[in-house]
Amino acid sequence: MWASLRHCPLPMVIASKNVTCCSLRKREAGRDPPEPSWGMAGGSVAACSPAEHRLEAVLPGLAPTHIPVCGLFLPAVAFLVALQQNKQLIGDRGLLPCRAYLKSVQQYFREQGAWDAWSYAPTIIWLLDWSNMDFNLDLLALLGLGISSFVLITGCANMILMAALWGLYLSLVNVGQVWYSFGWESQLLETGFLGIFLCPWWTLSRLPRHTPTPWTVLWAFRWLIFRIMLGAGLIKIRGDQCWRDLTCLDFHYETQPVPSPLAYFLHRTPWWVHRFEALSNHFLELLVPFFLFLGRRMCILHGVLQILFQVVLILSGNLSFLNWLTIVPSLSCFDDASLGFLFPSGLAGLKDRALKLQDEEAQGAQSRPRHVGCAVRRVVNLSLGVLLAWLSVPVVLNLLSAKQVMNTTFGSLRIVNSYGAFGSITKERTEVILQGTASPNASAPDAVWEDYEFKCKPGDPWRRPCLITPYHYRLDWLMWFAAFQTYEHNEWILQLAGKLLVNDAQALSLLASNPFEGRPPPRWIRAEHWRYKFSLPGGKHAAEGKWWVRRRLGPYFPAVRLEDLEGYFREQD
Repeated sequence: MWASLRHCPLPMVIASKNVTCCSLRKREAGRDPPEPSWGMAGGSVAACSPAEHRLEAVLPGLAPTHIPVCGLFLPAVAFLVALQQNKQLIGDRGLLPCRAYLKSVQQYFREQGAWDAWSYAPTIIWLLDWSNMDFNLDLLALLGLGISSFVLITGCANMILMAALWGLYLSLVNVGQVWYSFGWESQLLETGFLGIFLCPWWTLSRLPRHTPTPWTVLWAFRWLIFRIMLGAGLIKIRGDQCWRDLTCLDFHYETQPVPSPLAYFLHRTPWWVHRFEALSNHFLELLVPFFLFLGRRMCILHGVLQILFQVVLILSGNLSFLNWLTIVPSLSCFDDASLGFLFPSGLAGLKDRALKLQDEEAQGAQSRPRHVGCAVRRVVNLSLGVLLAWLSVPVVLNLLSAKQVMNTTFGSLRIVNSYGAFGSITKERTEVILQGTASPNASAPDAVWEDYEFKCKPGDPWRRPCLITPYHYRLDWLMWFAAFQTYEHNEWILQLAGKLLVNDAQALSLLASNPFEGRPPPRWIRAEHWRYKFSLPGGKHAAEGKWWVRRRLGPYFPAVRLEDLEGYFREQD
């Protein structure tokens, strides 16, 4: 009994302002409605006066037309991050050049053949000229940024554009190495892949016709948010003891990778607040996901709770675009009846245009969709459902396993993945602080060591924690992991030290400040290990303007010169 007009993208997050099928029903007593030719199969439209038009939907229709800002600009943010940071990280002179990585893949599969290398790391870069990898990386990022900006500005998208976005980002992720090794990359790709099938084949219109909302894709998005939340909850219960003791939030705000300003104050809330927060986290991640299967009202409640939860996480930490991205599949929980108030009812508005389409349909003025196209679409949707079910098997087995692994991909295309976050919580925050000196003798008592400041990670105790989400500083994030490992596990940090020893402008663009700017480069670089704690609000250190109190633990790696690093890497080779 529904005709549907639905917003097309949730594309690569990938929500633009497309509309393809929303659910508007018109009634007239004593009259059987005619068969619809657009909207959900089995839907119907009956004639009535415009005053009687109302929203009543089972599928998301006009409701997703104005996707929250997070869904509208996330693809552009992801490609912008790539454009601004990839050359420094994986370019020709990057910390981990992707050319060397692809050559190592070729070498590993030299006996099996080129196809095995392709299937291991599918990327468009295999087809490009490797003599200028910086150009290749910029080309992919600019194409992705351009397409996603077009979708955002015009509100028009189709399967071709969405598939292009997915392929471009997949190409970057598969050569990104450790910089692209986190769960939100796979989550963005999975979300984008599903978004492809919400769009018309090639039509570029804000209100394309004959493109009903596939139930397959609707439930695929619900299956995605179910796995994201349940996976995160299970990894916590099976992981760190503090999640079972409800004490993890005593530490998390201070020790998370890149704290926000709000985290400074949340860390100092009473102990019983932290217990309530931990208990609420378990409720939202372990119980609420099952609301999806308990009828319309509980499904809507699930969407509301998960979106509010993600907003809290956005404010309390800088987890890249992870939490913004998690809001997108939550939107599949809503229908037009629940969110219809968000859409203007004026003339030439989307509601008005949808009603006119239905009037044309009821009067027989609108042509019937071609049966071949509808049949092909149904076959595609059915095939998608079978594919997702097959690829979900290892994911489900992983969820059920006592040895669950979080943020794991089970295929190089990253179509269905496992997710999870913070299965273990660090109890103390340590930071690696890079320092340089112009002194000819690094061990001299009068040697002056000057700190390099990063864009967002803690360093200067007087600097306020930043709030940059959904933007992401990849080097800052990896420095957090390096702090509780050793430099032998993170040789890229020695590559960074070598570049600082020559004042490399490309590497320095990843940092907030260079103490040797306008001067000769340092003669020595060292890394120091420090213990960081939030200052006490209202206490002595806070009164001095300090956000952090720090204490030196010892060297992370000793003072090195450029020739020392050259010798080290020759030995490694």
